[in-house]
Amino acid sequence: MSPWHQFLSAQGAEVQDGNIRFPNAVQAEDSIITDLSHYGLLSLEGEDVVTFLQGQVTNDVKKLDGTSSHYSGYCSPKGRLLTLFFAFASNGKLYLQFDRGLVEAIAKRLRMYVLRSKVVVTDLSDETVRIGVAGNKTEAALSTFFKAIPAAEYQLVQENNISLIRLPGGLPRYEIIVPAQQATELWTALSQHLTPANKADWDWREIQAGIPEIVAATQEAFVPQMVNLDLLNGINFKKGCYTGQEIVARTHYLGKVKRRTHLAHISSDTTPAAGDDILDASGTAAGQVVRSAPNPNGGQDILAELRLESVEAGTLSWQDKPLTITPLPYALEK
Repeated sequence: MSPWHQFLSAQGAEVQDGNIRFPNAVQAEDSIITDLSHYGLLSLEGEDVVTFLQGQVTNDVKKLDGTSSHYSGYCSPKGRLLTLFFAFASNGKLYLQFDRGLVEAIAKRLRMYVLRSKVVVTDLSDETVRIGVAGNKTEAALSTFFKAIPAAEYQLVQENNISLIRLPGGLPRYEIIVPAQQATELWTALSQHLTPANKADWDWREIQAGIPEIVAATQEAFVPQMVNLDLLNGINFKKGCYTGQEIVARTHYLGKVKRRTHLAHISSDTTPAAGDDILDASGTAAGQVVRSAPNPNGGQDILAELRLESVEAGTLSWQDKPLTITPLPYALEK
């Protein structure tokens, strides 16, 4: 067990196979603090790093100047998402955060394409701590530790080697990237004001913000627009070529997107798994689950990639449980 996980265990968390679970029940209105060890983190550095990554991902790496962050897709040559990065820059390095279960394979793939470029890819998943905070009390809690709080979505501020990023969505949400040796002090200070919460609590708030993710079960299942990456400003259509760019651009320029990711509720005690089929009235697959988490008030909330014609027809279900489509915090047209 890492020193960080030993610390969380001393705070009352159960730690099993790297998974963190606090025993307290968290309500929808609670302001929370969450360990984000389920995300992995890669750093890329070297004099060719911007040019290299610019040819790999859907967004414009040149805009990461140490004061901002963004989402970006990493596609196969067929334009299908291999993963979804949350990217930012700090101290001359570029950082890519995504599902930890994909880190080893994605790092290997990036290194394979480095070739003669002067770029070093390093897995920092265990050398840094990522902490999420969310809720109406978070700004006041953060102000006890930070002098400056980012006001705009995706804005990044740095203080004492700690990065603080404002995340998108209607609810105030932030991520903190902190060296492991400073994390215990930070957690101790913030947890005096915020309720310790679990991965599922954080996932539910991500789902409410309409943020998709790619995991092993959904790799190469989606073109970026199917999970609304363009609506999250995660695709730059003017930046030039990158792997899969032809397919992504064709989807954008040559017709209306026919599949989109929707927010939905299911009255069930069982949480759907990413990749599970969503069926229409005839029992035909109309799409699949992108992300899911229990709703604190009961049932399950999901992000589901669906054919738009199936949504218009209505009567969608997961394992015979009907879906109730609810509004996303952003429009499905751009």
